[in-house]
Amino acid sequence: MAATIEARDRSDLRRSQTKQLRKEGYVPGIVYGKGKEPVTVAVEGIELIKNVREEGRNAVFSLKVEGKNALDVMLYDYQSDMVKNELIHVDFYQVDMSTEVDVEVNINFDGEAPGVKQGGVKQQAMHTLNVRATPKNIPEEIKIDISELNIGDSVLVSDLKSGKNFEILDEDDTTIITVLPPQQQDIPEEGEEGAGDEQAEPEVINEKSKDDNEE
Repeated sequence: MAATIEARDRSDLRRSQTKQLRKEGYVPGIVYGKGKEPVTVAVEGIELIKNVREEGRNAVFSLKVEGKNALDVMLYDYQSDMVKNELIHVDFYQVDMSTEVDVEVNINFDGEAPGVKQGGVKQQAMHTLNVRATPKNIPEEIKIDISELNIGDSVLVSDLKSGKNFEILDEDDTTIITVLPPQQQDIPEEGEEGAGDEQAEPEVINEKSKDDNEE
């Protein structure tokens, strides 16, 4: 059974009203879907974060909007204020439980690669996979057993394709993880020519709030 998220109807889109909602702990948002009229809502920020942490990023939620029928939705996107560390807007996508959707699913690894014990370097090229499935068949994660990877071995997308109730959309020949020989470590020694010449890209410490662009 889908977890429930309570929502307010947000018909008043004035900036002053949006600021008041945020002050009360609500996050303004919108629900949209193929062939559906968009619905503007507001949800409690703490409740939303709690549900997403418990159910997963790709879970289907029952969104109960006051005065309307409950909607089956997925969290599609969100915006946050990096300075205040809080959500400022959320997008939900209304789903048909019989229709496939495209989502990103996290990759996790099981086991320890023998090649790493032998001095090899584990290089993870992908952290998520693009998946197509009906909402009820979206996996929480994709686990990959690396307990037999020796130096020089790799896992490709094509190694994961058989016997699944979802489709992986990434190219078959895409490398997910590989164990490199020790000499391929691209880590310059102290004093090596070129080390430290390239300046790191400056960290973004502030981001323009999207509050000014609110509907």
